[in-house]
Amino acid sequence: MKELTEQELHNLAMNIVGRQLEADGFEFMAVNSELKKNPQFVCLKNKKLHFVVVKSISYPGDPKDIEFYRGDLNKMKEHALKFEADTFYAPVGLVNAADYNLPVYLNEEYIVDYDGLIQI
Repeated sequence: MKELTEQELHNLAMNIVGRQLEADGFEFMAVNSELKKNPQFVCLKNKKLHFVVVKSISYPGDPKDIEFYRGDLNKMKEHALKFEADTFYAPVGLVNAADYNLPVYLNEEYIVDYDGLIQI
């Protein structure tokens, strides 16, 4: 079994969020999958610019704990304001389906904890 790397977990989270954005009618202007480089998605919807910051959060981390990333998110919001863009946080919890204490493995089942975009 191969454990997913931090970059692979990030890419998985981006795919989950990207599918939701597409389904919700967002048009992708730019996509950045580089770790720790924000935002991951720059999108247009209803002629309005949106910056989306995606974070993959492994168990026992809580994707709903926004305070852990507050500094990064505030910097992104300040940057977005220069472009008159809205800023969103998309935390994606990922956990091994068979045993929460094990990492997520390639080609093994996992559980997603994602409640959608949080406006910053």
